[in-house]
This record gives sequence, C-alpha cells and structure tokens, in this order.
Amino acid sequence: MKVGDGSVDLALKDLIARWAQPGRVVWIGVRPRRREDALPVSEVWIDADGLQGDRGRAGKRAVTLIQLEHLAAIGSCLGQGPVAPEALRRNLVVEGINLAALKGRRVHVGEAVLEFTVICASCSRMEEALSSGGYSAVRGHGGWCAEVIQPGKVWLGEAVWPVD
Repeated sequence: MKVGDGSVDLALKDLIARWAQPGRVVWIGVRPRRREDALPVSEVWIDADGLQGDRGRAGKRAVTLIQLEHLAAIGSCLGQGPVAPEALRRNLVVEGINLAALKGRRVHVGEAVLEFTVICASCSRMEEALSSGGYSAVRGHGGWCAEVIQPGKVWLGEAVWPVD
C-alpha cells in the first residue's frame, strides 16, 4: 500500500499498528453500588480489580472506556445533544484517539497499562437512563472493556497511548 506521497510502502499490519496522536482522559467515574450513576472523580488508582471505589470486577471487564466523540453520536441518535458520561456507567472517557483501533492492544492510561478486550455492549439500563431508544442509540458506541495489565494512578488530563 502507498502512504502519503506514495514513497512509502506499508503492509496492512503496519497501518493497523499506527496511531496519529495520544488521547487524553477527560472524565473519570466510579460506581460504589449497583444501579447507581457513576460519580465523577479527578483521579483514581486502578488495580486488577478495576478502579478503587468502583463496584467493577477483575478480569477482562475490570475497566470500561468510551470515547468523548461517541457521546455526541449517542445524543444525536436520541435527537439531543451529547449524553452525560455518568449516564452511560463507563469508568473513563477519553478523547482524541480511536479506541476501536486499540482492540487487543496494551494501552498506557496514566500510570496504568490496560489491554482492550471486548466491546461494552449496551444494556437495558440505557432505556431508563437515556429514554426510549437509549439501548439502540448506544449500540456500536458503548466503548470498550479492558483488563488491567499494570496497576497505576490515572488522573484527568492524562495521556492515553498504545504500548509500542
């Protein structure tokens, strides 16, 4: 494949491995109890069990992430402006990097290293949180689940980038 002015040939695997710029954490939320909205915090410790103070679970779904850019897309599907991050019950909102392009990769998020594992599927709570059609509005825009590879602190404004 030709890139740019055609002077560089890159294989598809090389193109997939590229990323344009680091993203950044713009919102952090923890849910201390089931069926509660996420509470915004400015920093958090992440370990194998997920975010400290969150009711999350260890393993492939320890941390949930969504792109800020998708909040507007979900809102648009509902005929409104961007939805509030706490309504979606995700732990981290990031901007400026395509999370879908990071599936299966290890990613620095602040001091922590996460591995993106599976899509965060929409759930029936979205009808309650976002109104009629909320479930369908979130489909394809719900973000990603990640496993914690290396514990660490994450704070607002921190960079998000793939481990090379």
